Amino acid sequence: MRISTLTIVAISPFAGALSAQAQIQFVDQTSTRFPLQAEYTNQIGVGDIDGDGDLDMCFANGQGYSVLGALLKPRIYVNNGAGVFADLTDTRVAGITGCFRSAEFGDVDDDGDIDLLLGQDYNRQMLLLINNGAGTFANETTARIPTANTSTARATFGDVDGDGDLDIALCNSGASSRFGSGQPRLYFNDGGGRFTYTAAALPVGNISEQMDALFFDADGDFDLDLFIGTRATTPNQSRLWLNNGSGVFAAGGNFPNDTTAYAYDAGDIDGDGDLDLIGTNAGTSNQELLVRNANGLGTSWTNISTSISPNPSVDDNDSKFFDMDNDGDLDLVVAVLGGSKRIYRNGGTGAFTQISNIITASSDSSLDVKVGDFDGDGRYDIVTGQGESGAFQNRIYMNNGLVDTRAPVTVRTEQVIASVVGATHPVRVELRDAYTSHMGFHPDSVTLRYGTTIDMTQSVAMKLTGNGLWRGVIPSLPAASIVNYSVRSVDSFGNSGDGPTMTFTEPGTPPNPADLNGDGHVDGADLGFVLASFGTSDPSGDVDGNGFVDGADLAAVLAAFGL
Repeated sequence: MRISTLTIVAISPFAGALSAQAQIQFVDQTSTRFPLQAEYTNQIGVGDIDGDGDLDMCFANGQGYSVLGALLKPRIYVNNGAGVFADLTDTRVAGITGCFRSAEFGDVDDDGDIDLLLGQDYNRQMLLLINNGAGTFANETTARIPTANTSTARATFGDVDGDGDLDIALCNSGASSRFGSGQPRLYFNDGGGRFTYTAAALPVGNISEQMDALFFDADGDFDLDLFIGTRATTPNQSRLWLNNGSGVFAAGGNFPNDTTAYAYDAGDIDGDGDLDLIGTNAGTSNQELLVRNANGLGTSWTNISTSISPNPSVDDNDSKFFDMDNDGDLDLVVAVLGGSKRIYRNGGTGAFTQISNIITASSDSSLDVKVGDFDGDGRYDIVTGQGESGAFQNRIYMNNGLVDTRAPVTVRTEQVIASVVGATHPVRVELRDAYTSHMGFHPDSVTLRYGTTIDMTQSVAMKLTGNGLWRGVIPSLPAASIVNYSVRSVDSFGNSGDGPTMTFTEPGTPPNPADLNGDGHVDGADLGFVLASFGTSDPSGDVDGNGFVDGADLAAVLAAFGL
């Protein structure tokens, strides 16, 4: 995604003095786009809940920082397509309250719509709400998830065992609150949205003050690795576990010690194809911790926090990467507790410099930040959720900068190794676009194209299996045929990108063309087809495919007779 420095200078509106902005690019339009509400929001889920092509939201609300406060509704905001939101909570998630710290959307039952996972604090049951396809959710927790009270700051989706459905990772800090100690959990999906829990699936022992659970492919092997971010210090600092592809995890190596982390985000900050990490508030003296994936294998990490300028010692709670200037690299927005959001421009190599006067100033207490195009104009807007202190009004900042003209990037496509006759062929791909989240970006479509000709005339839709990873299945094709395949991804603005064309050969022996009835033998039945259609253009007896049944076809059957 990196482009040359000369190109950046030519197209960027931020060339020259970064602080000299002609106008605010991200304008607070909360009063005309959001309902006016003052509730304690901990996190924001973003997704198209009703299938109309725009992005809706769920606010995970729940009162109380260190002790349980008022139980609140998880607010559902439905987009009218132009970035104006209506609060439809009472009809879309009727009768539900809790102390919700986490909201994540994902299709758990494989019916094509996104369901809703809500994590709760203070030793309460997480909730799984199933979408009816029109954006109304039913609480089906009891039937789908084992009963277990936990104290969680994050619950998230990802396919950990490679079977194509969404499993769950859950922060669990024990029986008191998210500031206690407990064992993080993995729940495995049976393919229909029903989950089981086995303690041995993640035998990591207790971890204190778990704040974030992040799936991402740290080592480029098409499966999801797991990162748990914590507020605690050694020996319980944040850590990475690498997946062997079957949902069995082993510790990743050489990750820098951190402390007081509230959130982590993954993005390729330097254009080298692997995912790096930022830990909000996780560095020295509550600075941001920026960590480069040094070898692309998830086993060697380098602290490059000095690449953020300035990197102040203040109380930050979340951050996201996004390309705010359409130059092909990931910039950065930081959500601040009790101050204005900070936005940094990436110089293209992972060095971030703050830009002043680019977003409407505010002094609210932002606990979460999300990025997406909420009004369909091709620009990435910013949403923040407020809690702990201040007025609690959640805010939306609309982007009036450059339109996204860049297609999603196919980072890597899995090579099919076909060895079983008649088997189907799963294909996984890693895609990235102009912003990050725990589930990746929101495309218009991701399609796996395939065929035995170069134009690949057949296709299947691919399914999101976690942060930037998608999966599709090529059906079995004729034995010995050469199969071409490629992934096409289209973002919500119509920017379309194709991955490389890959090739594999179906196993098996090619069928004998003289076996006209396809029963595996050339015998009297095949001879009968030729004789019955002799002298005609009937394809049932046309062995050589020249459009006419004649002596050549009869000779071909006789030559292969008995095989």
